[in-house]
Amino acid sequence: MGREMMSSGVSLSDMVLGFFEEVEEQRWEDGNDEDGDGDGDESISNATGNRAFWEMEHQLLQEALDRNSSAESRIRRDTEEAVRSIESEGLVCSCLNRMAAKEKCRNCFLRHIAQRLRDAGYNSAICKSKWRRSPDIPSGEHSYVDVVVDSKNGKRSPIRVVIELNFRAEFEMARATLEYNSLVGRLPEMFVGKSEKMKNVVKIVCAAAKKCMKDNKMHMGPWRKHKYMQSKWLSTPERITPGPLVPAMAVTDRPPKIRASMLTFDLHCTAVEVV
Repeated sequence: MGREMMSSGVSLSDMVLGFFEEVEEQRWEDGNDEDGDGDGDESISNATGNRAFWEMEHQLLQEALDRNSSAESRIRRDTEEAVRSIESEGLVCSCLNRMAAKEKCRNCFLRHIAQRLRDAGYNSAICKSKWRRSPDIPSGEHSYVDVVVDSKNGKRSPIRVVIELNFRAEFEMARATLEYNSLVGRLPEMFVGKSEKMKNVVKIVCAAAKKCMKDNKMHMGPWRKHKYMQSKWLSTPERITPGPLVPAMAVTDRPPKIRASMLTFDLHCTAVEVV
């Protein structure tokens, strides 16, 4: 039933999430009324609705993740093989600023992945998404890898497969509820899937994040909102073909040679005792 609805014009996730968002919005407003009479029945009802919400979230997420085409499966296998190969050989970082290791080395890792997929025959590139500030969300940018697959008959539009190496970590939150953490735990560490699958998964998890924040009576940061998360992978990116990789022997860990200057020459001289 769930799969049939998701393949129709109106997806099951849209219908269910819309319904639960309305219910949660009303429950949140009602919860601010502290004049209640200790309603045990209402507490039971809320607990039942809460359990139903998370059960449905798990079901929707699992169905979305299980929908795999042959192209997605093939690209996932080759991407996993590329990651294993890079990790076993050691990442060759060609960044000029070796001190900025984390961000720079992520860029190098993405470049290596994209290049290895190109060597395997894929139309792969590094994607850089940038979006402007709006009243709802701040500006931002994000980098990932994609593969564009042409349709077999050439009549349909090309298929775009998104590759995010740290997908699960993008949704992890401090002080989250157990229910939310359980849902996020179902996400793959590395996401490889069509744009439509990414769209469904992001919508499901962001709805769960919104409920998690409400249950904890915490403000939801704008960088957690659906529109912000969606902009990372579903806005129109700048697509950059990676350049040639740096040979492993070209990068060493030797410290740079100190170049002497006439201005600092005396600092490197041995002190001489004056008699």
